[in-house]
Amino acid sequence: MSGYLLRRVGQAIVVLLLVTMIVFGLEQLLPGGPARAILGTHATPTAIAAFDKENGLDASLPQQYWTWLTGVLRGNLGFSYVLNQSVLSLLGQRLPKTAFLAGVSTAIALVVAVPLGLYQAERRNHLDDYAVTTLSFVLYSTPAFWLALLLVELLAVRNHVFPAEAPQGGFSAIFSDPKAMVLPVLTITLVTIAAFSRYVRSSALDQLTQDYVRMARSKGASKGRVLVTHVLRNAILPVVTLLGVYLPYILSGTLITEEIFNYPGVGLLFYDAATSQDYPVLLGVVLVVAAAAVVGSLLADIAYAAVDPRVRYHKPGGAS
Repeated sequence: MSGYLLRRVGQAIVVLLLVTMIVFGLEQLLPGGPARAILGTHATPTAIAAFDKENGLDASLPQQYWTWLTGVLRGNLGFSYVLNQSVLSLLGQRLPKTAFLAGVSTAIALVVAVPLGLYQAERRNHLDDYAVTTLSFVLYSTPAFWLALLLVELLAVRNHVFPAEAPQGGFSAIFSDPKAMVLPVLTITLVTIAAFSRYVRSSALDQLTQDYVRMARSKGASKGRVLVTHVLRNAILPVVTLLGVYLPYILSGTLITEEIFNYPGVGLLFYDAATSQDYPVLLGVVLVVAAAAVVGSLLADIAYAAVDPRVRYHKPGGAS
Protein backbone atom coordinates (compact mmCIF):
# COMPACT_ATOMS: atom_id res chain seq x y z
CA MET A 1 0.00 0.00 0.00
CA SER A 2 2.76 2.46 0.91
CA GLY A 3 4.58 1.62 -2.32
CA TYR A 4 1.41 2.33 -4.31
CA LEU A 5 0.96 5.69 -2.61
CA LEU A 6 4.56 6.65 -3.35
CA ARG A 7 4.09 5.73 -7.00
CA ARG A 8 0.87 7.73 -7.23
CA VAL A 9 2.50 10.75 -5.60
CA GLY A 10 5.41 10.43 -8.04
CA GLN A 11 3.00 10.23 -10.98
CA ALA A 12 1.13 13.29 -9.68
CA ILE A 13 4.38 15.25 -9.50
CA VAL A 14 5.25 14.27 -13.08
CA VAL A 15 1.79 15.32 -14.29
CA LEU A 16 2.08 18.63 -12.45
CA LEU A 17 5.43 19.28 -14.13
CA LEU A 18 3.86 18.53 -17.51
CA VAL A 19 1.05 20.97 -16.65
CA THR A 20 3.60 23.68 -15.86
CA MET A 21 5.32 23.03 -19.19
CA ILE A 22 2.01 23.34 -21.04
CA VAL A 23 1.11 26.57 -19.24
CA PHE A 24 4.61 27.94 -19.90
CA GLY A 25 4.25 27.00 -23.56
CA LEU A 26 0.91 28.79 -23.74
CA GLU A 27 2.55 31.87 -22.30
CA GLN A 28 5.16 31.80 -25.06
CA LEU A 29 2.41 31.54 -27.69
CA LEU A 30 0.66 34.71 -26.56
CA PRO A 31 0.07 37.17 -29.44
CA GLY A 32 3.26 39.17 -29.84
CA GLY A 33 4.92 37.33 -26.96
CA PRO A 34 4.38 37.79 -23.20
CA ALA A 35 5.70 41.37 -23.17
CA ARG A 36 3.40 42.56 -25.96
CA ALA A 37 0.41 40.69 -24.48
CA ILE A 38 0.94 42.20 -21.01
CA LEU A 39 2.07 45.72 -21.91
CA GLY A 40 -0.42 46.13 -24.74
CA THR A 41 -0.22 46.65 -28.48
CA HIS A 42 0.99 50.24 -28.12
CA ALA A 43 4.10 49.35 -26.11
CA THR A 44 7.32 50.73 -27.61
CA PRO A 45 10.25 48.46 -28.53
CA THR A 46 12.23 50.09 -25.72
CA ALA A 47 9.55 49.24 -23.15
CA ILE A 48 9.32 45.68 -24.47
CA ALA A 49 13.10 45.24 -24.27
CA ALA A 50 13.15 46.58 -20.72
CA PHE A 51 10.27 44.29 -19.75
CA ASP A 52 12.00 41.25 -21.28
CA LYS A 53 15.24 42.01 -19.44
CA GLU A 54 13.47 42.63 -16.12
CA ASN A 55 11.53 39.35 -16.33
CA GLY A 56 14.31 37.22 -17.83
CA LEU A 57 12.54 36.86 -21.17
CA ASP A 58 15.76 37.58 -23.06
CA ALA A 59 17.28 34.29 -21.87
CA SER A 60 16.97 30.87 -23.53
CA LEU A 61 13.68 28.97 -23.20
CA PRO A 62 15.03 26.39 -20.69
CA GLN A 63 16.36 29.21 -18.52
CA GLN A 64 13.08 31.08 -18.82
CA TYR A 65 11.14 27.97 -17.82
CA TRP A 66 13.35 27.34 -14.80
CA THR A 67 13.03 30.95 -13.66
CA TRP A 68 9.28 30.86 -14.17
CA LEU A 69 8.91 27.48 -12.39
CA THR A 70 10.93 28.55 -9.36
CA GLY A 71 8.81 31.69 -9.22
CA VAL A 72 5.62 29.61 -9.31
CA LEU A 73 6.91 27.39 -6.49
CA ARG A 74 7.50 30.56 -4.46
CA GLY A 75 3.93 31.72 -5.18
CA ASN A 76 4.73 34.13 -7.99
CA LEU A 77 2.00 33.47 -10.56
CA GLY A 78 2.47 36.75 -12.36
CA PHE A 79 1.03 40.25 -12.14
CA SER A 80 -2.24 41.57 -13.53
CA TYR A 81 -1.54 44.87 -15.24
CA VAL A 82 -5.29 45.27 -15.84
CA LEU A 83 -6.23 45.01 -12.14
CA ASN A 84 -2.83 46.26 -10.90
CA GLN A 85 -2.54 43.35 -8.49
CA SER A 86 -0.61 40.11 -8.26
CA VAL A 87 -2.34 36.99 -9.54
CA LEU A 88 -1.69 35.19 -6.24
CA SER A 89 -3.49 37.89 -4.24
CA LEU A 90 -6.42 37.81 -6.66
CA LEU A 91 -6.69 34.04 -6.32
CA GLY A 92 -6.40 34.37 -2.54
CA GLN A 93 -9.42 36.66 -2.55
CA ARG A 94 -11.55 34.69 -5.01
CA LEU A 95 -10.60 31.04 -4.46
CA PRO A 96 -12.28 30.64 -1.02
CA LYS A 97 -15.58 31.82 -2.51
CA THR A 98 -15.41 29.36 -5.39
CA ALA A 99 -14.35 26.57 -3.01
CA PHE A 100 -17.34 27.35 -0.80
CA LEU A 101 -19.75 27.36 -3.76
CA ALA A 102 -18.38 24.11 -5.20
CA GLY A 103 -18.06 22.43 -1.78
CA VAL A 104 -21.59 23.21 -0.58
CA SER A 105 -23.10 22.26 -3.94
CA THR A 106 -21.21 18.96 -4.05
CA ALA A 107 -22.08 18.09 -0.44
CA ILE A 108 -25.79 18.71 -1.04
CA ALA A 109 -25.62 16.77 -4.31
CA LEU A 110 -24.10 13.76 -2.52
CA VAL A 111 -26.71 13.85 0.24
CA VAL A 112 -29.45 13.72 -2.38
CA ALA A 113 -27.84 11.61 -5.11
CA VAL A 114 -26.72 8.63 -2.98
CA PRO A 115 -30.15 7.73 -1.51
CA LEU A 116 -31.79 8.64 -4.83
CA GLY A 117 -29.53 6.24 -6.72
CA LEU A 118 -30.19 3.48 -4.17
CA TYR A 119 -33.92 4.06 -4.45
CA GLN A 120 -33.74 3.85 -8.24
CA ALA A 121 -31.76 0.61 -8.05
CA GLU A 122 -34.30 -0.94 -5.69
CA ARG A 123 -37.20 0.26 -7.87
CA ARG A 124 -35.50 -0.57 -11.18
CA ASN A 125 -37.76 -0.89 -14.23
CA HIS A 126 -40.66 0.69 -12.35
CA LEU A 127 -42.41 3.87 -13.40
CA ASP A 128 -40.77 6.01 -10.71
CA ASP A 129 -37.33 4.70 -11.73
CA TYR A 130 -38.00 5.67 -15.36
CA ALA A 131 -39.23 9.10 -14.29
CA VAL A 132 -36.18 9.87 -12.15
CA THR A 133 -33.82 8.47 -14.79
CA THR A 134 -35.42 10.66 -17.46
CA LEU A 135 -35.13 13.74 -15.25
CA SER A 136 -31.50 12.88 -14.50
CA PHE A 137 -30.66 12.60 -18.21
CA VAL A 138 -32.38 15.92 -18.89
CA LEU A 139 -30.44 17.69 -16.12
CA TYR A 140 -27.18 15.97 -17.08
CA SER A 141 -27.49 17.07 -20.70
CA THR A 142 -28.63 20.61 -19.87
CA PRO A 143 -25.81 23.19 -20.02
CA ALA A 144 -25.19 24.88 -16.68
CA PHE A 145 -25.69 28.36 -18.13
CA TRP A 146 -29.11 27.40 -19.56
CA LEU A 147 -30.23 25.89 -16.28
CA ALA A 148 -29.03 29.01 -14.43
CA LEU A 149 -30.98 31.27 -16.79
CA LEU A 150 -34.12 29.17 -16.31
CA LEU A 151 -33.81 29.39 -12.53
CA VAL A 152 -33.31 33.14 -12.72
CA GLU A 153 -36.36 33.52 -14.95
CA LEU A 154 -38.61 31.29 -12.80
CA LEU A 155 -37.46 32.06 -9.26
CA ALA A 156 -36.09 35.59 -9.52
CA VAL A 157 -37.73 37.49 -12.39
CA ARG A 158 -41.24 36.04 -12.40
CA ASN A 159 -41.83 34.95 -8.81
CA HIS A 160 -39.25 37.03 -6.87
CA VAL A 161 -38.44 34.14 -4.54
CA PHE A 162 -34.66 34.55 -4.57
CA PRO A 163 -32.33 37.35 -5.70
CA ALA A 164 -30.87 37.08 -9.19
CA GLU A 165 -27.47 38.34 -8.03
CA ALA A 166 -25.15 36.51 -5.66
CA PRO A 167 -23.75 38.24 -2.53
CA GLN A 168 -21.13 40.87 -3.29
CA GLY A 169 -18.09 41.83 -1.25
CA GLY A 170 -15.81 39.66 0.84
CA PHE A 171 -16.20 36.07 1.98
CA SER A 172 -18.29 37.12 4.99
CA ALA A 173 -20.93 38.56 2.65
CA ILE A 174 -21.92 34.98 1.77
CA PHE A 175 -23.18 34.40 5.31
CA SER A 176 -24.75 37.84 5.70
CA ASP A 177 -27.02 37.21 2.70
CA PRO A 178 -27.50 33.42 2.41
CA LYS A 179 -30.71 33.78 0.41
CA ALA A 180 -28.72 35.22 -2.48
CA MET A 181 -26.62 32.02 -2.57
CA VAL A 182 -29.57 29.72 -3.25
CA LEU A 183 -29.71 30.04 -7.04
CA PRO A 184 -25.94 29.62 -7.66
CA VAL A 185 -25.80 26.62 -5.34
CA LEU A 186 -28.98 25.13 -6.80
CA THR A 187 -27.63 25.38 -10.36
CA ILE A 188 -24.47 23.38 -9.66
CA THR A 189 -26.27 21.00 -7.29
CA LEU A 190 -28.90 19.92 -9.83
CA VAL A 191 -26.31 19.17 -12.52
CA THR A 192 -24.10 17.27 -10.05
CA ILE A 193 -27.02 15.24 -8.65
CA ALA A 194 -27.86 14.09 -12.17
CA ALA A 195 -24.30 12.79 -12.68
CA PHE A 196 -23.78 11.19 -9.26
CA SER A 197 -27.19 9.49 -9.02
CA ARG A 198 -26.57 7.68 -12.32
CA TYR A 199 -23.31 6.24 -11.02
CA VAL A 200 -24.84 5.23 -7.69
CA ARG A 201 -27.77 3.54 -9.43
CA SER A 202 -25.49 1.60 -11.78
CA SER A 203 -23.18 0.54 -8.96
CA ALA A 204 -26.06 -0.45 -6.69
CA LEU A 205 -27.62 -2.56 -9.45
CA ASP A 206 -24.36 -4.51 -9.73
CA GLN A 207 -24.27 -5.06 -5.99
CA LEU A 208 -27.88 -6.22 -5.77
CA THR A 209 -27.02 -9.23 -7.95
CA GLN A 210 -24.15 -10.36 -5.70
CA ASP A 211 -24.32 -13.50 -3.55
CA TYR A 212 -23.91 -11.63 -0.27
CA VAL A 213 -27.10 -9.66 -0.97
CA ARG A 214 -29.07 -12.83 -1.70
CA MET A 215 -27.65 -14.37 1.45
CA ALA A 216 -28.72 -11.39 3.55
CA ARG A 217 -32.23 -11.50 2.11
CA SER A 218 -32.49 -15.24 2.69
CA LYS A 219 -31.75 -14.58 6.36
CA GLY A 220 -34.76 -12.28 6.56
CA ALA A 221 -33.06 -8.89 6.34
CA SER A 222 -35.40 -6.12 5.22
CA LYS A 223 -34.91 -4.18 1.99
CA GLY A 224 -33.86 -1.08 3.89
CA ARG A 225 -31.30 -2.97 5.97
CA VAL A 226 -29.86 -4.69 2.91
CA LEU A 227 -29.51 -1.38 1.06
CA VAL A 228 -28.02 0.61 3.93
CA THR A 229 -25.92 -2.03 5.68
CA HIS A 230 -24.66 -4.06 2.73
CA VAL A 231 -25.20 -2.38 -0.65
CA LEU A 232 -24.43 1.23 0.29
CA ARG A 233 -20.86 0.61 1.46
CA ASN A 234 -19.93 -1.02 -1.83
CA ALA A 235 -22.08 1.09 -4.17
CA ILE A 236 -20.56 4.33 -2.94
CA LEU A 237 -16.99 3.37 -3.89
CA PRO A 238 -17.27 4.56 -7.53
CA VAL A 239 -18.57 7.90 -6.26
CA VAL A 240 -15.41 8.33 -4.16
CA THR A 241 -13.32 8.01 -7.31
CA LEU A 242 -15.77 10.14 -9.28
CA LEU A 243 -15.35 13.02 -6.83
CA GLY A 244 -11.70 13.38 -7.77
CA VAL A 245 -12.07 13.15 -11.54
CA TYR A 246 -15.29 15.22 -11.58
CA LEU A 247 -13.62 18.22 -9.93
CA PRO A 248 -12.70 19.96 -13.23
CA TYR A 249 -16.31 19.64 -14.43
CA ILE A 250 -17.62 21.15 -11.19
CA LEU A 251 -15.16 24.03 -11.51
CA SER A 252 -16.14 24.61 -15.14
CA GLY A 253 -19.75 24.75 -13.97
CA THR A 254 -18.86 27.37 -11.38
CA LEU A 255 -17.23 29.52 -14.10
CA ILE A 256 -20.49 29.90 -16.01
CA THR A 257 -22.60 30.08 -12.85
CA GLU A 258 -20.45 32.81 -11.32
CA GLU A 259 -20.66 34.90 -14.47
CA ILE A 260 -24.45 34.66 -14.68
CA PHE A 261 -25.05 35.43 -10.99
CA ASN A 262 -22.14 37.91 -10.77
CA TYR A 263 -20.60 35.81 -8.01
CA PRO A 264 -17.10 37.18 -7.27
CA GLY A 265 -15.17 33.91 -7.43
CA VAL A 266 -12.42 32.42 -9.57
CA GLY A 267 -14.88 31.67 -12.38
CA LEU A 268 -15.91 35.31 -12.72
CA LEU A 269 -12.27 36.35 -12.41
CA PHE A 270 -11.39 34.02 -15.30
CA TYR A 271 -14.27 35.31 -17.42
CA ASP A 272 -13.35 38.95 -16.82
CA ALA A 273 -9.70 38.17 -17.58
CA ALA A 274 -10.69 36.54 -20.87
CA THR A 275 -12.77 39.54 -21.95
CA SER A 276 -10.02 42.01 -20.99
CA GLN A 277 -7.16 39.83 -22.33
CA ASP A 278 -5.55 39.69 -18.90
CA TYR A 279 -3.23 36.80 -19.81
CA PRO A 280 -1.33 36.45 -16.50
CA VAL A 281 -4.63 35.91 -14.67
CA LEU A 282 -5.84 33.43 -17.30
CA LEU A 283 -2.67 31.36 -17.07
CA GLY A 284 -2.62 31.55 -13.27
CA VAL A 285 -6.18 30.25 -13.02
CA VAL A 286 -5.49 27.48 -15.56
CA LEU A 287 -2.43 26.38 -13.57
CA VAL A 288 -4.28 26.35 -10.24
CA VAL A 289 -7.31 24.49 -11.62
CA ALA A 290 -5.11 21.92 -13.36
CA ALA A 291 -3.13 21.37 -10.16
CA ALA A 292 -6.39 20.99 -8.21
CA ALA A 293 -7.58 18.36 -10.71
CA VAL A 294 -4.35 16.35 -10.35
CA VAL A 295 -4.41 16.57 -6.56
CA GLY A 296 -8.11 15.69 -6.53
CA SER A 297 -7.47 12.55 -8.55
CA LEU A 298 -4.65 11.56 -6.20
CA LEU A 299 -6.82 12.09 -3.11
CA ALA A 300 -9.62 10.07 -4.71
CA ASP A 301 -7.28 7.10 -5.16
CA ILE A 302 -6.11 7.37 -1.56
CA ALA A 303 -9.68 7.69 -0.29
CA TYR A 304 -10.76 4.67 -2.34
CA ALA A 305 -8.14 2.51 -0.64
CA ALA A 306 -9.11 3.91 2.78
CA VAL A 307 -12.84 3.31 2.28
CA ASP A 308 -12.42 -0.26 1.01
CA PRO A 309 -9.71 -2.18 2.91
CA ARG A 310 -10.15 -5.12 0.53
CA VAL A 311 -8.48 -3.13 -2.23
CA ARG A 312 -4.90 -4.17 -2.84
CA TYR A 313 -2.64 -2.48 -5.34
CA HIS A 314 0.15 -4.19 -7.22
CA LYS A 315 3.04 -3.19 -9.39
CA PRO A 316 2.79 -4.01 -13.07
CA GLY A 317 5.03 -7.02 -12.47
CA GLY A 318 2.62 -8.45 -9.92
CA ALA A 319 4.55 -7.72 -6.69
CA SER A 320 2.60 -5.85 -4.02
